[in-house]
Amino acid sequence: MLNQVVLVGRVVYDMETKKSDNGKKYTILTLAVPRSFKNMEGTYDTDFIKCVLWDSIAENTCLYCHKGDIVGVKGRLQSRNIEKEAKKETIMEVIAEKVTFLTSKSSDTKENSNEK
Repeated sequence: MLNQVVLVGRVVYDMETKKSDNGKKYTILTLAVPRSFKNMEGTYDTDFIKCVLWDSIAENTCLYCHKGDIVGVKGRLQSRNIEKEAKKETIMEVIAEKVTFLTSKSSDTKENSNEK
């Protein structure tokens, strides 16, 4: 059996490192990933996918990635149950095992401003 996810998308929000109840560092990364096909209106929809990063991966990603940067995430899909307003819900999230920094919005901006 195999549970492996590979995503490439843009960082939606600036992240911050937090600590869990047992003291482990983590962060939540939301990726905007455009679909590879057009919808009925002829435009591309975008999925917003929540990824959980732990320990050094969380720290490094918070330090070097910001809103608008393109990153690759390799990990696994995980489900967990929560209770919300007396209803049980199942949440699916990607647990990141590796994050690759592909482009930085700030460096793209600097390169474009130097070309003018």
